[in-house]
Amino acid sequence: MHTVAQILIGLVAALHVYFMVLEMFLWQRPPGRALSGFDADTARLTAPLAANQGLYNGFLAAGLVWSLVIDSLATQVFFLVCVVVAGIYGAATANRRILVAQALPGALALGAALLAA
Repeated sequence: MHTVAQILIGLVAALHVYFMVLEMFLWQRPPGRALSGFDADTARLTAPLAANQGLYNGFLAAGLVWSLVIDSLATQVFFLVCVVVAGIYGAATANRRILVAQALPGALALGAALLAA
């Protein structure tokens, strides 16, 4: 189960790197606009906000990778709980798809990490 947990945590980290790239670098291009559903003008106006959000996703990814490197359950739990809370908040305030795209993978990885302990 430890290996499954490690793989799931790695996948959640990779997912957050993907979110970071979309929000920080591709927000005004087709992949970012497809994600947000914004037209070119709205994407341009919201790009600084998206970049800030992307930076936070990058921090989550970095924390998850760090938790794997040091093999610390407490650090894994902390960052996975942050992912789940961010996903729930995003689903409640922005778009319900965030619950499936962010909170669910984080919750699955969290469950696996706790079961492996």
